[in-house]
Amino acid sequence: MTNASGWQIFLWVGLPYLALGIFVVGHIWRWRYDQFGWTSRSTQLQERRLLKWGSPIFHYGTFAAIMGHVIGILIPERWTKAIGIPEHVYRWFSATAGTVAAVLILGGVVVLASRRLFIARVRATTDAVDYFALILLLVVILTGVVPTVFVNLLGGGYDYRLTVAPWFRGLFSGQPDVAAISSAPIVYQVHAVASWVIWAVWPFTRLVHAWSYPLWYLWRPFIIYRSRVATAPIEPGTAGRRWRRIGAGY
Repeated sequence: MTNASGWQIFLWVGLPYLALGIFVVGHIWRWRYDQFGWTSRSTQLQERRLLKWGSPIFHYGTFAAIMGHVIGILIPERWTKAIGIPEHVYRWFSATAGTVAAVLILGGVVVLASRRLFIARVRATTDAVDYFALILLLVVILTGVVPTVFVNLLGGGYDYRLTVAPWFRGLFSGQPDVAAISSAPIVYQVHAVASWVIWAVWPFTRLVHAWSYPLWYLWRPFIIYRSRVATAPIEPGTAGRRWRRIGAGY
């Protein structure tokens, strides 16, 4: 870190810690002072046909991408080699799985962004911070798809576990490797910076709904719905008589 410039120290040390601090404090503040706003502000009532397809595809693809990041960044390369997984096998598997996740994410975000931009009723519920978060998500997605598909799957490959991964793990041990991340291709650097900015704005957007998954649904009692044919009510003491028009005499 001694040879790093001030700009590099800010990007690869200051920004991550600042984003994490805002992420934690911002959520605490939001929960204390804006619990009624702690919601995804669903637009299902405004439009549901596209949402029914776009939302599951996007979320499943996102979950797959998160798992890929956990395996690829948090697990050191020496661990996978120790259990007998060669580098070319790992790269092929991660690139293939990452491409599948990328296709799902892109398909989902295209559907969700289209309905938010081109359907007036949905667009009316969107504010400036939602657009900002959407742009950040688009940057993160594209800078993640490009190296996954065109570098690691179709190209010669790049071992990000020797540069990006050590820097990221070093953030949690207090020893981030600035030189390692600074030597990574620019697309990886933009991906990392945009991701930290999303962490910083997360508490102030509808993304907070990610932490409100109703796990208690797993063990709540079943709700039984019974259907029945509606019948006209019978007035007390007047069995067989029809309802009378208001104002009609006895």
